[in-house]
Amino acid sequence: MDYKWNDKQYLNIYNRYKVDIEKRFKIFDRKKFPVSVYDPINYVLSIGGKRIRAILTLLACEAVGGRASIAMDAAVAIEILHNFTLVHDDIMDHAELRRGKPTVHKKWDENVAILAGDEMIAQAYHILLNTNSTRIKSILDVYTDALVQVCEGQGFDKEFETKQSVSIEDYFMMISKKTGRVIAASAEMGALVGGGSDAQVVALRKYGESLGKAFQVMDDLLDINGSTEEFGKKIGGDIQEGKKTFLLLKAIEKSKGRERKILKSIVPGSVKSENEIRQIKYIYINSGAIEAAQSEVKQSTLRANRMLGRLPESQAKSMLLWLSSQLLDRTS
Repeated sequence: MDYKWNDKQYLNIYNRYKVDIEKRFKIFDRKKFPVSVYDPINYVLSIGGKRIRAILTLLACEAVGGRASIAMDAAVAIEILHNFTLVHDDIMDHAELRRGKPTVHKKWDENVAILAGDEMIAQAYHILLNTNSTRIKSILDVYTDALVQVCEGQGFDKEFETKQSVSIEDYFMMISKKTGRVIAASAEMGALVGGGSDAQVVALRKYGESLGKAFQVMDDLLDINGSTEEFGKKIGGDIQEGKKTFLLLKAIEKSKGRERKILKSIVPGSVKSENEIRQIKYIYINSGAIEAAQSEVKQSTLRANRMLGRLPESQAKSMLLWLSSQLLDRTS
């Protein structure tokens, strides 16, 4: 059977999964009090998002022969974990916008945002425990490890902002924890719920790891190349926060003289004006850092897709291949 379709057909299938996930978030509509906890949670879950991690869980489950419905609790739990990290990250990054809307700490305050994030992860565990699987311990182990790793990754990210010497290898270690591990866990959990073999579980985890790498480097690119309207965040925010992104580190590696000195001097708050951001973007282009980032996204995506060669042909596998290809063209 031919499982290849056009983009519109893939998008229609994707949107059907997304609708099912959004329906499950309605459980929080029934939780009203205290309003300082549940109003922000409902706000976060209502302002959209691609739901990539949740959909990965459903597709991975189907790719190993399971039904998407049996992985829905795991999918919702991993999506809530992801949104929990965004709420807390936005506080630490002083972000004012998320998906084009005010961040929780801006709409309410930091204390409310911290509490709402804590409650989100607690509720996510409640939901995950509803998963009907003989491998529930393994699923919980993967989920808990993802939570541990993403917190460690955020810790490294913050440490790197003020650290003088950070290598590309340091950066990849950090994003493997902060971004890659949750995406990898999404696919790994789906494979476990779906009853996949050990080899299939490993293949889908590695698919997620490479996909996560591509996803984060593309995020770095969009921070400088995107638009606020499409990206949903302020352009140049990583530069203003002193983030050691792939672009910054690669540009430092490839630059010399005055341009390298400018890049090395970037720390949190040192870049304030749009003119300074444009100057740094020029250095990124001139040094070849943007081209290198685009190449990294492409290579990581190809590595992810090679992992899927270990799975039987199916609609779900075809969807996973299409999903990873979308990273190369995304604008948000």
